[in-house]
Amino acid sequence: MLTRLLKAKLHHAVVTQTNPEYHGSITIDRNLLKESGLLPYEAVLVADCENGNRFETYIIPGEPGSGIIGINGAAARLTEKGNRVIIMAFVLCDQGEIEKHQATVLVLNRDNTVKEKVFHHASE
Repeated sequence: MLTRLLKAKLHHAVVTQTNPEYHGSITIDRNLLKESGLLPYEAVLVADCENGNRFETYIIPGEPGSGIIGINGAAARLTEKGNRVIIMAFVLCDQGEIEKHQATVLVLNRDNTVKEKVFHHASE
């Protein structure tokens, strides 16, 4: 049996741009991807802290150091520039992997720089 666990989370990322004309996805600063363990083209769940909207999309890497969090395509209509969002990726683990699993959470400042890095262990 597999259990779905949090892999990585960007907490309170601030949307820097929206583009409903782009063909979909969320653009995330490549430095944030590297530090969190998120991957280009990985599926993510996005929750808007300001309006409660939730949507699933995939990651496109953005310019390193830019702080970009860009919501593209139809999802751009579910949020606004300046809104805080939570970006989450999940992983499936079997029973033997659960004890070793560690989720990475980056708590971000308003400029999308890392304020705090937290690790959550599934065995706790």
